[in-house]
Amino acid sequence: MIEIVKLTDSRLGESERLQRILSRSLGLDGEILAQAEAIVRDVATRGDEAVIEYTARFDGVALAANGMLADRQLIEELSAQVDQELLAAMREAISNIRYYHERQLVRDWEIEGANGVRLGQRIRPLEIVGLYVPGGSAAYPSTVMMNAVPAKVAGVERIIVATPPAQFTNNPIIAAVLKELGLFEIYTVGGAQAVAALACGTETIPRVDKIVGPGNRYVAAAKKLVYGAVDIDSIAGPSEIVVIADDTARADFVAADLLSQAEHSEDAAAILITPSEKFAVAVRQEIINQTQTLARREIIERSLANFGALIVVESLDAACTLANRLAPEHIEVMTAESEATAAKIRNAGAIFIGPYSPETVGDYFAGTNHVLPTGGTARFSSALGVYDFLKRTSIIRYTQSELHRTAASIEQLALAEGFDAHARAVTIRVEE
Repeated sequence: MIEIVKLTDSRLGESERLQRILSRSLGLDGEILAQAEAIVRDVATRGDEAVIEYTARFDGVALAANGMLADRQLIEELSAQVDQELLAAMREAISNIRYYHERQLVRDWEIEGANGVRLGQRIRPLEIVGLYVPGGSAAYPSTVMMNAVPAKVAGVERIIVATPPAQFTNNPIIAAVLKELGLFEIYTVGGAQAVAALACGTETIPRVDKIVGPGNRYVAAAKKLVYGAVDIDSIAGPSEIVVIADDTARADFVAADLLSQAEHSEDAAAILITPSEKFAVAVRQEIINQTQTLARREIIERSLANFGALIVVESLDAACTLANRLAPEHIEVMTAESEATAAKIRNAGAIFIGPYSPETVGDYFAGTNHVLPTGGTARFSSALGVYDFLKRTSIIRYTQSELHRTAASIEQLALAEGFDAHARAVTIRVEE
């Protein structure tokens, strides 16, 4: 079961438990990377033929090149199977996500300098994006929404979906959300071979500019390997939550939120940081009580045993310091002065403030994006957003008079780097 760990200010970050949590990784070992690399190279060389062979081997489905594109009528039929109340909830969530992300749009801009010089930036959407939708027994329509809506708001002209062959028949809700988003270019290909096809292009599947969406370790490895040939969203690690709470918070609320992350997987991390040992004990008991009734109890218990912790520190300032070191995907703040506490957080994918802002609302409904940095990468990266689907081009308009004025300085800088041809490209224009 989950451990209680006491840390003094002088030992913050030194406990073995924290080091174990921080040591979590994607598990992209050499063997997985080597297998993914072989698949990527093969698809790059043989195209559709390789994709069909790997689909037969890994998914047990015999595809034909002309059968990769999902039938639109099938999408319509599967969508019709979804409960109307669920559809209504999905549509409201999409509306919330669109409303939030529309505020992230940026426009072209221009400034004017001396002698008529004009400099600016031109903002344009990516032309074609690949969205990977993982298969398996579970379905994640919320992740489809979180990836597709910002791309559409950004103005991406073409969004291509790749998903394992049985995904639609197993999970009609995926067909329903894709239909609702107007995404009908769907290729029934999964795994590393799908990532390779999107990155390299085949006779049937077009090459994209960027690949987004989660997947298993082979998908993650393939995304890592193709990065540079195309852009990717990130290499996502195991999910994680840190709750900062004092004894004014409700122990049952905190326990429920920790459990909501622990049920993701056995390597998810659920951490409470509190200045109250009494509160930590109360949360631990709530975790024990609530776990008994949960469907994913076995996963939760292993997750909490492996990477859970109830950390008792000397003060809320220490709690914030430790949270910033962890730089987690999610931070919840439930203290007597939640806003003041949250203001001290610098490193987090998302911050949920107050007792009625559980992380779950961000996962599904609030409108903020749940594709967040994990594994401490919130120190330097951010949630997925509209800006991830935009490219920025610098615009330079120099004038003859300004080039004459600055030519000598430019020449000196070019020659200092040993580039006399660079220098000549300027001086040739002023030697009149």
